[in-house]
Amino acid sequence: MPIEKRDYYEVLGVDRGSSQQEIKKAYRKLAMQYHPDHNNAPDAEEKFKELSEAYGVLSDAEKRSRYDRGGFSALGGMSAEDIFSGINFGDIFGGGGFGGGLFDEIFGFGRRRGPARGRDVEVEVRVPLKKILTGGEETVVYNRRAACPGCGGSGAKPGTEPKICADCGGSGQRVYSSRQHGMTFQQVAVCGGCKGRGSIIEEFCPACKGKGDVQEKSEIKIKVPAGIEEGTTLRVTEHGSLSSEHGGPPGDLLVTVTTAEDPRFERRGEHLYRIETIQIADAVLGTKVDIPTLTGEVEMKIPAGTQPGTVMRIPNEGLPGFRSGRRGDIYVRVQVEIPKKVSHEEKELYNKLKQLGGEKVN
Repeated sequence: MPIEKRDYYEVLGVDRGSSQQEIKKAYRKLAMQYHPDHNNAPDAEEKFKELSEAYGVLSDAEKRSRYDRGGFSALGGMSAEDIFSGINFGDIFGGGGFGGGLFDEIFGFGRRRGPARGRDVEVEVRVPLKKILTGGEETVVYNRRAACPGCGGSGAKPGTEPKICADCGGSGQRVYSSRQHGMTFQQVAVCGGCKGRGSIIEEFCPACKGKGDVQEKSEIKIKVPAGIEEGTTLRVTEHGSLSSEHGGPPGDLLVTVTTAEDPRFERRGEHLYRIETIQIADAVLGTKVDIPTLTGEVEMKIPAGTQPGTVMRIPNEGLPGFRSGRRGDIYVRVQVEIPKKVSHEEKELYNKLKQLGGEKVN
C-alpha cells in the first residue's frame, strides 16, 4: 500500500531552513537504511521511494523554491525524470552503482520508453493585483513549435504520404543484440534509416521543408489561483512544443506568474504598501484621507501630531494568503510635504508659528 504523501521536510527529518549539505546527509542516512537491497521489510521500497522523491525536490533550488511557495500543487505535472534530473546518486552513495538500477526499476526512468517529449516552453505573465485578489482566468500568448498546417505534421508534400521505413518497420527504433559472458544484451537505438520517424519522406512539404513542424503563435487561458505567490510557476501539460520524434508527446507550458506594476501599491507577500503624502497643517492638526483599496476606498484617520514616516495599518484589505486564504493588510507610510516655495502671506504665517513656538525671529 502506498505511503500517504507527507511534507518533504518531515520525510527527511530536516528543518525548512536546512542547508543542501544537511539535506544530502539526512537523505543518504535514511536511504541506506531503507534501501530494498538491504532492508527486507514489506514497506521498505515505498519508504525508499518517498525519501528519494523528497530529496529530488529539496536538493534542487528551483524545485525547492516552488515547493516552499505552493506545496505539492506547485509541482503538479512533474514526472520522475523531472524530479530526479541532474542528481548524481553515485556521488551521494560514494559510487559503486548503489541504487542506480533500482532507481530505474522503481521510478521508471533511466531508459527510454518510447519517443522523447517535446521541449517545454517557458513564459512569464504579469497579473494585476485585482485578479490575484479574486483569482480567475488569464490569457497567455506564446510561441511554440507545432504541427505544420500544410502537411498535418507528416513532413510530406500535400497529396503525398510518407512510406513506412523498411529498416525498422515503422517503429523508429532498432534493437541490437550481443552476447557477453554467456548473457544476451539488447540495446535499443534510434533507427538510422528514418532517424526515428518510422517513415521515409520522398517529397518534402514546401511549408516546413519536411520537418513536420513550424513556429506557431498560440493562445491559452490559464486559471490563476487567488493569492498566488510572486514567481510561482504553473505547469500546463502538453501545451509546449511538438516532439522532434514521431509519436512523441508535446512538452509542457511553464507559466511564471508575476505581479503587474500598480502605481498605488507595492506588493510584499499578502500585504500591500503605499505612501500617502499630506500637508504640514494636516500632520499638525490631524485629518482624514481616502485610501484606495483593491475593491474601492476606505477612510483613514490621521491623528493630530502625526510624525513623518509614521506607518498606519488598514487590516484585511490586502491579498489572500495562498495557503491560509486570510487577507493581508494595507500599510500606509505617511509622508509630510515640505513646500519648496511659499507666498508672502504663507511666510508671515510661518513666522508667527515660530514666534508662538518660542523661537526668535531675525
